Amino acid sequence: MTQLDARPPVGDTVSGATPRGGSDGDVRGKGLGKGSVGLVGSAVIGISTVAPVYCLTSTLGSTAGEVGVQMPAVFLAGFLPMLLVAFAYRELNKAMPDCGTSFTWTVKAFGPRIGWMCGWGLVIATIIVLSNLAGVATSYFWLLAGEITNNPAIAALDDNKLVHISTCLTLIAVATAISYRGMTATKGVQYALVGLQLAVLAIFVAMAFQKASAGTFDTGLDFSWSWMNPFAVESMAAFTAGLSLSIFMYWGWDACLATNEETTGSAKTPGRASLIAMVVLVGSYLATGIAAQMAVGSGTVGFGLGNPETSGNVFAALAGPVMGPMLGILLFVAVLASATASLQTTFIPVARTVLAMSTYEALPPSYAKVHPKFKTPGRATIMAGVATGLFYTVMTLVSENVLTDTIFALGLMICFYYSLTAFACVWYFRKDLRNSARDLFFKGVFPILGGVLLASVFFKTLYDAWDPSYGSGSTLPGLDVGNVFVIGVGLLALGLVVMFVTERRSPAFFRGEVLTKSTPSLVVQD
Repeated sequence: MTQLDARPPVGDTVSGATPRGGSDGDVRGKGLGKGSVGLVGSAVIGISTVAPVYCLTSTLGSTAGEVGVQMPAVFLAGFLPMLLVAFAYRELNKAMPDCGTSFTWTVKAFGPRIGWMCGWGLVIATIIVLSNLAGVATSYFWLLAGEITNNPAIAALDDNKLVHISTCLTLIAVATAISYRGMTATKGVQYALVGLQLAVLAIFVAMAFQKASAGTFDTGLDFSWSWMNPFAVESMAAFTAGLSLSIFMYWGWDACLATNEETTGSAKTPGRASLIAMVVLVGSYLATGIAAQMAVGSGTVGFGLGNPETSGNVFAALAGPVMGPMLGILLFVAVLASATASLQTTFIPVARTVLAMSTYEALPPSYAKVHPKFKTPGRATIMAGVATGLFYTVMTLVSENVLTDTIFALGLMICFYYSLTAFACVWYFRKDLRNSARDLFFKGVFPILGGVLLASVFFKTLYDAWDPSYGSGSTLPGLDVGNVFVIGVGLLALGLVVMFVTERRSPAFFRGEVLTKSTPSLVVQD
């Protein structure tokens, strides 16, 4: 057993304050089930949280609609800042393995208020994506039921708001219950669901290439290396919109880091797992994007990926034409499995971030409680489920294009807290950057580049989202501003309000007396 830093012994208080939620005097050991996940399990959780098949059906068409045939290039462009930020996460996790991840690290680097808002950004991003996942899973549940029974009336039930919302809330409740039972239950389900969706995705790619070779669709295209040129996108606004969607498609790999206190070799394994997950994702996205574009093109008519009538749910339109009626059902199953699997694992980062924030007195003490049997942050998990259900219900009743608007708003939140985490890495390790070339690049150059890229996308998206035509093109009554801007800015403003209320109830944390740079890290195995 080795202490990561020459810091006060585990269990010591900081500045006279005693953080909550400790176990046997270890304020960093929050009571979670240690050693529950290995390298493969951690990588699977990262891939599952991202949900590649769900991401592709939700954004493949929208991205093609924004950037045309440059869609593969934008997928690569979105991968670059994520990879650079992943290095920051790896280095921070080595020094400070803590399930609070971005929250804990940015507090230590920049202080309690910036850190609290970074944690808020992560929590809200997760609530948004949980609601989106539940919505897609609900739609594919009824689509699949209609396909199996060959009854269009059953598939049409998804258009009934009462039925849709009721089904969605049921799925959220089931996912919450599974996550409540712990990492072992979560991991077992994920192996099967991730394996299923990747296998079906591989079949789709192979059959799409076959259809392209045979010239089955009039809108199909011959492959061109120019598709890989991001500078060929017509406008900066189109590129930024496409990049925001692409960044969304990689979001969730950091769930590997949120389980660091439950992972074998918590200092190194989560970082390695996140990089494995990223490689699998970029390979899957490029293969699928190129194959689909060759088969049906990226135009706005027929089966073209950019057709606005089908771009929000590409696989629903392409399943039968590309894979045939029988195998097409498998693609429906894969999307449902992908969304369901991610709905379950996405509870991991939000519940553990809330647990850490409560442990360090940044949230009410009730959320620091860990279930004695399942070793999970039970109350935080339930809170996330309730918040997800409420958010999706309200958004469904207010917006006719809830999935599109929430995806763009999610891109804002992702850029917000990922960029803060990248900057936190550079600032925290600023004295180490001259130690070696490795430290300079992995703790300094790569994170700062990733942070700047994501921050640029954040501010450019905010500027573009002011236009009422951005995203779904819908606005709230009485406002001449797009829904995406209202959702994104409104949720960040709500975070400021909640932070000021929390500061009045928990002043010690905000005075910097509970969590500081000298607060001891976990004791982990080499």
